[in-house]
Formats: sequence, structure tokens, C-alpha cells
Amino acid sequence: MKKWIDITQPLSKEIATWPGDIPYQFNLSATKAQTGSVNIGQVTMGVHTGTHVDAPYHFDDEGEKTHDLDVNTYIGKAILIDVSKYDLIDIEVLEKYDLQEVKRVLLKTDPQRNSAVFPKDYTVLHPDVGPYLKKKGIMLIGIDAPSVDPVDSKSLHAHHALSNNGIYILENLLLNDVEAGLYELIALPLKLVGADGSPVRAVIRPME
Repeated sequence: MKKWIDITQPLSKEIATWPGDIPYQFNLSATKAQTGSVNIGQVTMGVHTGTHVDAPYHFDDEGEKTHDLDVNTYIGKAILIDVSKYDLIDIEVLEKYDLQEVKRVLLKTDPQRNSAVFPKDYTVLHPDVGPYLKKKGIMLIGIDAPSVDPVDSKSLHAHHALSNNGIYILENLLLNDVEAGLYELIALPLKLVGADGSPVRAVIRPME
């Protein structure tokens, strides 16, 4: 049986965070020497640090929160496509790929993605992909960029277009060394009550 491939950005003090967001930090709040039995750690971070899902509540006050998300959305057959030669992903780009018989699409936009550096520029999605992906029966879009919209966007047109068409969002995947093809995907969000997103441990396994 083929092994699972980890496509999660490592969470460490070196990881890049969204400009202005809370830096990732792990500390021991108590050591084994202090407790006599165990080390106890604590984590400080924004929920959109590293590989994560966006709950619709992130950009819509009436949208689903993280604890509302259906775990089945984040488990199942996915197609990974290499779109690194394009600066913008729109219908014209996606029409070049066979998206039949899958419900999840993963986009490799930058084979040299460095998770320690927040990119000055990155590939984003055109809002027209929302209706197109719905027509194709897609429920989840994943991308190796920090967002499906530009860093300075306030309107978040791609986020809304995807959500309005029933498509959920997975961001900041680590796909540098992964080839295009069909995979099984597991990328489960934590059940954070009331949250607008969640870090995930994303893994894929090539389909037999």
C-alpha cells in the first residue's frame, strides 16, 4: 500500500504569518522538573497560520463556523493539478484539466513555495471559478498560496464566489515535491466552536 504524503506546512517560529497576524509561538508553560511528571506546552497562533481551512464565517457574518463544517468535505478523492505557469486561475485555465469524477481539487501554483517567507505576490483565483466548479460537482478547492484572493483585497471576491457555490477552501498547502495526479486526501479541521477557520494536518496518498 502506498504511503501517505504530508502536505502540511510545519508550525514553528520560522513560519510566515499573514501580515499583522499573531506570530506562531510554542512554549512550555510547565516543565517535567516543575510538575514532577510531565511537560505541558501551550500554543499561540492565528487560526489561519500555516495549512488551514477557511470557514465561511471568516468572510461572512452569517456563514458556517468551524464547528459547523462537515468533516466529509475534507476526506476523499482529490485531483492535484499543476497550474504553476499561470498567474491567475480562471475558467479558461481549469477547462484544460479533466475534473470528472472528483469532488476536491488541489492547485499547485508555486513549486518553490517557502513557508518561512510570506510571498509578495502569489497566484489567486478569478471569481468565475466558483460557478464553474459547482457545475463540475466540486466541493473543496485547495491551494498552496496563503489565500485565494490578493493580500490587499477587502472584497474577497473569490472567497465569496466559492462559498456562494458550495465550495469550501483549504489554503497554504505544501505541494513543492508532489506530482500531479489522483490522491486520497485527509485535511481535517479542529472542532473549534465559534471559530472562523482552523489549522489542519493535511495528507494525501496516491490512488491505486
